[in-house]
Amino acid sequence: MFIEMVQMDFVPKKVFFVKGNGVHKDRLASFELALRDAGIQKCNLVYVSSIFPPGAKIIPAAEGLKQLKPGQITYCVMARAETNEPNRLIAAAIGLAIPQNREAYGYLSEHHAYGQKGSIAGEYAEDLAATMLATTLGVPFDPGQAWDERKQIYKASGHIFRTTHICQSAEGDKDGRWTTAVAAAVFIMDE
Repeated sequence: MFIEMVQMDFVPKKVFFVKGNGVHKDRLASFELALRDAGIQKCNLVYVSSIFPPGAKIIPAAEGLKQLKPGQITYCVMARAETNEPNRLIAAAIGLAIPQNREAYGYLSEHHAYGQKGSIAGEYAEDLAATMLATTLGVPFDPGQAWDERKQIYKASGHIFRTTHICQSAEGDKDGRWTTAVAAAVFIMDE
């Protein structure tokens, strides 16, 4: 059994994106409720770093969630923000940048924000993923340029095929209960 596990291909074949929100008097329960809202509460989540696997297919969340089994070890890139400060703005975002060459790897980024609107946090995460991919591919750019300008340069280079993001924002509960926002890129291993 151990030998079989070592020989398994641990490169994910599919990826899907989810987000969720939770509010509870206990911090952990708030996180659990956010995972439930995202639909991934039944898995044992293992956080991994930021590589989008070569050739991986992005599938709809509804399709990906159907493939998860209770108790399953599930790899994901997770962004999480939480607060118990009333009215404090939080956001959790995952950015994605995929290269034109689908045999090469792309990047996922996670951003945990306080005081940022969801649209800003999401664009920041997308920018971060695209910048990591651009530097890997040797695409010249000026880091001082606005994201919209760099996005056009990245796409015009012919190296970056797609960038996007998913973001969950929330406002801290008015009564000071824990509020958690999560966003995740969830990996599916099998075909």
